[in-house]
Amino acid sequence: MGKVVRLYWGYIVVAALVVGWSQRWALPVIAVLSIGVSIYAAFQVPVWCGAVNRDGHTYCRNNAYGVLMGCSKRQHRWQKIKMIVMRSKAGDFSRAVFPTAKEKFNAFLAVGGLLSAIAAVIVPVITG
Repeated sequence: MGKVVRLYWGYIVVAALVVGWSQRWALPVIAVLSIGVSIYAAFQVPVWCGAVNRDGHTYCRNNAYGVLMGCSKRQHRWQKIKMIVMRSKAGDFSRAVFPTAKEKFNAFLAVGGLLSAIAAVIVPVITG
């Protein structure tokens, strides 16, 4: 049970974030929950590695943690992050980060968490 909670705590935070927005919790709490969701999805959620293999046509299917991180192979660890920076690798990046529906969902969580954090900071400024 402890391992399951350690691996999937981010989904509990997502549920708390949804409840927080619907119940109008304090915006600092929503901002912290939003940042937690983004960090979990980007760096800790269990996914496939998805880094490009040496043949250049297939993708690594080893287990990894986080949408942006690679598996335990040294070469794969930062390959996806490098693909973000290199504009010529944009197509490779999208295939590596989003190979399955699970990775697409987790990337959606990461972006949603960031947008939620931005909204939690901007809403008090706009509303006064």
